[in-house]
Amino acid sequence: MKTIASCVQDIIVSSPFLEEGLSRQIINFSALAKELNKPISEMLRKPVKDGAIMMALRRYQQPFNLENSIRLKKIFKNLGDITVRSNLSDFTFQNSKTLIHSHSQILEKISVNHHIFYAFTRGVLESNIIISTSEKESILKTFKNEVQIGLQDKLSAISIYLPKGNSKIAGLYYQIFKRLAWENITLYEVVSTTNEFTIVVEDHLVDKAFSVIKRLKD
Repeated sequence: MKTIASCVQDIIVSSPFLEEGLSRQIINFSALAKELNKPISEMLRKPVKDGAIMMALRRYQQPFNLENSIRLKKIFKNLGDITVRSNLSDFTFQNSKTLIHSHSQILEKISVNHHIFYAFTRGVLESNIIISTSEKESILKTFKNEVQIGLQDKLSAISIYLPKGNSKIAGLYYQIFKRLAWENITLYEVVSTTNEFTIVVEDHLVDKAFSVIKRLKD
């Protein structure tokens, strides 16, 4: 049976920013109770009082896993090097039978230059290539027969080297995304391997994003 407390919990759990604000005690309970009155009344199919909602908010306790929390802190404390690469371009192509052949030509061309940034991801319908802008013309020439869906220049990548075992930690990426979102940083792309995590942002956001990533260690 639905109660005011369970409705409050459902709303908070589905709203990361709200949960964060409550944990940091920067949200006015009275104002929030008035805001939640309508959706909770609709969920319960009867009118509810703001005071009852405010009491449920004050009693709400976030789920807490001590063991996982300790492991999260250890992971962030032991984050490896943070690398920034600028002057990047992002290409999106429609998947085709010939796309991999074009991709192999680029790999062969850049294999002799280890200073070029290159990341390739393939989805169900489209594929992305993130590469140093110096290779832009080469990409356009090699993929000229492919269907180009998008192109974005003036991008930067921030790569974080994660400790081994990070894939076993619940909420690791959530913590990273949450802090970036809290600072209003828009992610253009995300690339991940087993022990390396890379975010791609527009150039004007790179300094702010780097500062957030660096503070993760604290």
